[in-house]
Amino acid sequence: MSQRLKICHDRVLPTELLRPQSLVRRRGMSRAVLEFRKMWVNGSRLRVRFLGGTPSQQKTARDQAAWWTPHANLTFEFGNDLDAEIRIAFDENDGAWSYIGTDARQIPRNAPTMNLGFLDGGTAAHEFGHAIGLGHEHQNPSGGIQWIEDAVIQNLSGPPNNWDENEIRHNVLQKYTVDQIRGTKFDPESIMLYFFPGSWVRGGKGTDANEILSTLDKGFIASRDAYPRDKRPITDVKIGAAAATRAKIDKPGEEDIFRFSVTKSGRYVIQTGGKSDVVLKLFGPDSETSLIAEDDDSGVAANARISAALVPGEYLAQVRHVKPSATGAYTLRVDRA
Repeated sequence: MSQRLKICHDRVLPTELLRPQSLVRRRGMSRAVLEFRKMWVNGSRLRVRFLGGTPSQQKTARDQAAWWTPHANLTFEFGNDLDAEIRIAFDENDGAWSYIGTDARQIPRNAPTMNLGFLDGGTAAHEFGHAIGLGHEHQNPSGGIQWIEDAVIQNLSGPPNNWDENEIRHNVLQKYTVDQIRGTKFDPESIMLYFFPGSWVRGGKGTDANEILSTLDKGFIASRDAYPRDKRPITDVKIGAAAATRAKIDKPGEEDIFRFSVTKSGRYVIQTGGKSDVVLKLFGPDSETSLIAEDDDSGVAANARISAALVPGEYLAQVRHVKPSATGAYTLRVDRA
C-alpha cells in the first residue's frame, strides 16, 4: 500500500524558479544545508505576525519558534507589525512551507511568508528553520540518499501534496550545490529532515520522523557558520572618504558588518574592491532586517556594487565571501553618486 506523506515544500522567489539545485557529489566537502546567501544579519530581531490561526495553533508556532532561540543569536518578537519579517498563515489547503531567510523581505506585506497548514510533530520548528536560512537536510550534497525516483514521484503526485514532477525534483530529489551551503555533515536526526519510507530509498532504509532539534541542529545554528553569540563588531564607514575601508574575511563563513549614516536623500554607491569575490547586502534605513539590495559581481572584476536611492537614516552593509570555505582581503567604500 502506498504511503501518503505530509512534506514541507520550499517557497522560492520567481527569479529562482528556473535555477534549481544541481546534483553534485564532491569529496571532502561536508556542509549543512544553510543557505548562507539568505542569512539574516547575526543578532537580528525578527518580528512575527499571525495572519489568522486559532489560539492553539498560534501557541504551537510560538513554542516551537522558541526551540531555536537558546542556540541562534536571533530574537523572535510576536506582534501585529504590518511589515513583520515573518508572516504566518494557517491555510490547511496549502500544506506547510516557508520562504528561506531574507527571501521573505521580497514578499508583499499583505502576503504570508510561511504557512502552517498542518502542525504534526515539529512542523512549526522545521518551518522556522527555513525562515532563518536552513534548507532541507535530505538535499544535503553529503547526505548520500539514493532515491527510487519513480516511487517518490508516484507518491508525491497524489494527495496531500499533489505536486508535479518539477516540484518533486525541487523539494526532494535534487541536492544543493556545495557552494550554496555551509556547516556540518549530513545529520539523520535533524529537524530539517522529514520521514521517508524505505520503499522510496535504494537499500530499503528510510529516515526517521524527527520531531525535535538534534544535537547537531543546536550546535550548528550557534556556530560561527550560522548565528554565534560573539557577533563581529560593526565598522563605521564615512561617506565619500578619501580612502576605502580595508577589511578581511579571516575565517571561513565569517561576515563583516559596516554602518554608515545618510543625512541627505539621494543616490549612493556601495562597492567593494580587491581580489576577493564577495557578496554584498544592504539593509536599512534604521533596520537590520529590511533588505534593500544584494549584489555579487556588478563591480569591477568580481567585486560587488550596489547603487540605490537612499533616504536619511542608518544603513548596514553585510559582506560575506561567495564561497563559504574561502577567506581574503577586500575594501569597501560608500559614495554619493
